[in-house]
Amino acid sequence: MSEFISNPEILQAENLVYKRTELMTEKALSYCPGCGHGTAHRLIMEVIEEMGIQSETIGIAPVGCSVLAYDFMNIDMQQAAHGRAPALATAIKRLLPEKFVFTYQGDGDLAAIGTAETLHACNRGENIAIFFINNGIYGMTGGQMAPTTLPGMKSSTSPFGRDIHTMGNPLKITELVAQLPGTIFVTRQSVHTPGAVRKAKKAIRKAFENQKLNKGLSFVEIVSNCNSGWKMTPNQSNEWMVENMFPFYPIGDIKLNEK
Repeated sequence: MSEFISNPEILQAENLVYKRTELMTEKALSYCPGCGHGTAHRLIMEVIEEMGIQSETIGIAPVGCSVLAYDFMNIDMQQAAHGRAPALATAIKRLLPEKFVFTYQGDGDLAAIGTAETLHACNRGENIAIFFINNGIYGMTGGQMAPTTLPGMKSSTSPFGRDIHTMGNPLKITELVAQLPGTIFVTRQSVHTPGAVRKAKKAIRKAFENQKLNKGLSFVEIVSNCNSGWKMTPNQSNEWMVENMFPFYPIGDIKLNEK
């Protein structure tokens, strides 16, 4: 018994709770402390590692907070112009249909300048996965109002809150793409608690498995915080997200087509 306890390798194996995936590079993340981007990155890389598809996967990096995603993900990556990730992913998937292809986009990239590319790729049913991070604001460029900014929500360009009479309603892009015939799986998740992280990872895995089966386009939204843009601490921003974002952007599966 004493030999067992004194063996450091056995002790390390017995006490191992979490191990960083090797598909995340050693480079320090550029995101603000408390941001959900890092967790979302990790989940995607964990799924790719667990499925053993590192050499078969190509990711498309966007413009926005996650513009440097290619520095953090140890897979083949391609940079896309602002909003054009679904179009680029379409081209790559059609040229290399055996590859797993995904885009990783924020709300300003996907639901503003990239609205057309998003809708048409979903409508065509391109056999790709789209991972959409929604924090309701333009986080990288100064906290401006985004298409997903909530009614009454303050930003640098809506300092008195979003007025829907002059600024329009927030765009529920995820519900919109769920109505299109080309989407096979549309879901909205979050990464602010351990339980939420597990559900988000399950959704990400399903998106890759659907692609393997040539089912069509999978769309995974992750509602996240932006504590810097919202002018809050990380804990405060998570609480605000639950109280304000979730009622407007409810968590759960929106479309689950098992064809």
